[in-house]
Amino acid sequence: MEKYFSNAERAQILTQALPYIRRYNGKIVVVKYGGNAMINAMLKHQVMEDIVLLSLIGVKVVLVHGGGPEISETMQKLGKQAEFVDGLRVTDQETVDIVQMVLAGKINKTLVNLLQMNGGKAMGISGMDGRLIEAKIRDERLGYVGDVVHVNIEPVTDLLEKGYIPVISTIGCDRDGNTYNINGDTAAAHIAGALGAERLIMLTDIAGILRDRNDPASLIPAITIDEARQLRADGVISGGMIPKVECCIDAIHRGVKNAIIMDGRIPHSILMEILTDEGAGTMVSGGNDND
Repeated sequence: MEKYFSNAERAQILTQALPYIRRYNGKIVVVKYGGNAMINAMLKHQVMEDIVLLSLIGVKVVLVHGGGPEISETMQKLGKQAEFVDGLRVTDQETVDIVQMVLAGKINKTLVNLLQMNGGKAMGISGMDGRLIEAKIRDERLGYVGDVVHVNIEPVTDLLEKGYIPVISTIGCDRDGNTYNINGDTAAAHIAGALGAERLIMLTDIAGILRDRNDPASLIPAITIDEARQLRADGVISGGMIPKVECCIDAIHRGVKNAIIMDGRIPHSILMEILTDEGAGTMVSGGNDND
């Protein structure tokens, strides 16, 4: 049964958000959105609502997206089998064409359209536009999977200055015209660093860093870089969480104030993180780390 709030209670909720609105007004927040967190249509709509609301109260939101499940689905429809090495998609020329089509085409423009339907002002670009993401080949075994060499951030700052929400698909290129599939978390960390973002929010399909992976109540709300390294040594941070935490650490070293790993399956989790005391997920911050 839906809970009813009186007008007075609604007003009280809004005034409680005021300090956070003041804090983030004019600041840049990068949201990495992808993977399984994008599959549910209702949740996707709510994420777009959150981003538009933040934009309307003066937060400069940059949306960086992936789309692994949709790429795999499209490959399957085209009769091409997805192959992975060390968790990374093997990307031959045909596959990188599919990646470009799905990421820069279907997914990017769908997200732009959703933001605009919710009252936002959005513009979709890929990492190839304005050579935003310059890349090089990571490993010959992986084909056209790229490592980020440099971020030319001007296309993003130009859009922010004009009041747009930039929506970025994580495809890179080199000066020889080759196209590369770039890991979305890695790209988001580089982009957030180049922007000097206040916060990087990584929406995933888990609650955050759990002390006991089988117990959602064991969520660790905040850790420093030093603590993250210790948790990895202790085996608490393991598997697919390792690269996500490493991307958070990389973002902080690049100038981002803090990074959040949180569950994109929770309705309005972005607003909970930005506009409430409790927040959501696990915050990674520099602490006393001076590396």
